[in-house]
Amino acid sequence: MRPSVLLLFVIELAFAGKHTLKYFYTSVSGHKNFTAVGLINDVQFMYFDINTKKATPTTEWIRQNEKSDHWDKQTGSLIQQHNWILNNIWTESSGMHTYQITYGCEWNDKTGRTNGFRQYGYDGEDFLFLDLKSEKWISPMKKGFNTQHRCNNETIRLVHWKHYLEIDCINTLKELLTLGKCSLEKTVSPQVSLLQKNASSPVLCHATGFYPSSITITWIKSGQELLEHNENVKVGTLLPNEDGTFQKTVTLKAEPDEWRKNEYSCVVKHKSKTIIKTLTDGKSLCTDRIPSPVGMTVIIVSGVILLLSLIIGILAYLKKKKSGYVPAKLAESGSESSREPRRVH
Repeated sequence: MRPSVLLLFVIELAFAGKHTLKYFYTSVSGHKNFTAVGLINDVQFMYFDINTKKATPTTEWIRQNEKSDHWDKQTGSLIQQHNWILNNIWTESSGMHTYQITYGCEWNDKTGRTNGFRQYGYDGEDFLFLDLKSEKWISPMKKGFNTQHRCNNETIRLVHWKHYLEIDCINTLKELLTLGKCSLEKTVSPQVSLLQKNASSPVLCHATGFYPSSITITWIKSGQELLEHNENVKVGTLLPNEDGTFQKTVTLKAEPDEWRKNEYSCVVKHKSKTIIKTLTDGKSLCTDRIPSPVGMTVIIVSGVILLLSLIIGILAYLKKKKSGYVPAKLAESGSESSREPRRVH
């Protein structure tokens, strides 16, 4: 997951740190679906769907800078990839299966360190990956050993991907960073809320609307950090919002007695700022005070969110009804097969 060229000192210090370029290809056997997504610093910049047979930019800055022939070439390459999968992966499979290709690169403009990766997945499991240090393909599962052996004997293929991941991909990453600099280096502060369903349920520290995606959310108990592997702390997955920002939730589980004896704070560290939300049995230290769970449900915001969701749902329904829109039915999947992919591309 790494492409293209340009001088690194063009990127200012304010835009410093680790940068990534990633591509995700997903093919589904049942209906022969195929999609491709490209992301730079976790922001999607391209999309391809075999149903439309057209690779398209998803950000304005790349739409303005890349010529139409670039997307024509991308489209041709992705259609070729789809056809290869049809002829080499799904020829003998029965039932519904998924085949995924993930590749790209990362570059730290502070240290100059780079890294590249290319890996394959089958039905959600790691099937094969390229180890650039040993210059070998490795399969973590026994049924992939034959593919591993065959790929390691294909010297030209190994040399091609090593060159692409270590050189071409890094150059493309730097070029894209320069093209999208004004948009990619923007900073949007997170909005942080403490949410609780009722007095005995876990408390959610929810951060949303932030950019870039890098963020650290930790729970502090009486001055001591509760680590991620603590059984009372559950770290949620980073999720994208429709406007290009991100959201993430870290959940804390504590018994009611704990609220009386200790002070709990959620610390959110982002490039834009550090935000601390404190929840205690007495007076809260944060401006947006959340009542103690003793004798009262923590958040009215939950009810507001629910009400807004209901209103939005009703409006969406009325709009669809007016336009005559009817959602398509999902096709039923067939029986599963445990066959390994015959080849990887």
